[in-house]
Amino acid sequence: MKFTVSIEIALPRERAAQMLADPAHLPKWLRGLVLHEPLKGAHGQLGTTSRVVLQMGKQKFECTETVTRREPVDLHDIPSGSVVHFDREIVGDGMWSAVRDRLTEAGPQTTLWESESEYRFSGLMMRMVGLLMPGAFRKQSQQHMQDFKAFAERGEDVRDAKG
Repeated sequence: MKFTVSIEIALPRERAAQMLADPAHLPKWLRGLVLHEPLKGAHGQLGTTSRVVLQMGKQKFECTETVTRREPVDLHDIPSGSVVHFDREIVGDGMWSAVRDRLTEAGPQTTLWESESEYRFSGLMMRMVGLLMPGAFRKQSQQHMQDFKAFAERGEDVRDAKG
């Protein structure tokens, strides 16, 4: 299963990239995040492997995330017109995913964030989820983007949300 979601953020690309890459900000916009800890390497750097735990309702999902691309490495003084790439591979029980995020300048003070996701499922239960609820994965990705936009533009923290 593959899909792409996108959103415009009312911030310059360099600032949006820095906020997206900052591990201190993750709990503020990544809904359901319980834990994101590097097991090998430094957070967000190429080759870093992290343990990630998410809580979705009563379900807890644990996976391993590996950063497969980060360009540029230094998120300061990014040349105009260049694209910022954050790619990662995520492996969990019965699931493999590759996520390729691109940040481009949509205007002088606006960033376009495009996220391309690919999922592969193994095991009967996860294959059924993938077949019966493919829209849930797209919806969750779009929700994460909307939450990041609300945090980046207005300082809204998902942990403060009601319901």
